[in-house]
Amino acid sequence: MYAIFQNGGHQHKAQENETLKLEKLPAEVGEKVTFDQVLVAQQNGEILVGTPYLAGARVTGTVVQQGRGRKIRIFKYKPKKHYKRQAGHRQAFTAVRIDEISL
Repeated sequence: MYAIFQNGGHQHKAQENETLKLEKLPAEVGEKVTFDQVLVAQQNGEILVGTPYLAGARVTGTVVQQGRGRKIRIFKYKPKKHYKRQAGHRQAFTAVRIDEISL
């Protein structure tokens, strides 16, 4: 059984007892979160497709971790003009363990 849900402008495929890294959510570690924008679900070999969302379908999970990803480097330069800029970025994320998919 799996479900595809929408969160933070992205679509995620979720299965029970799986951990997903999502966009940062305003939730504490150990807190329950619910996603009700379920687009597609598969149960007992039957695929259910929403228009655009499945009515009454929910994905429930527990926040496991709030963190930041690895640093990426941004480097810009223009040749022969003595112009260089360097910056870094670390994207914030929330790790969620999927507890239940209910249709």
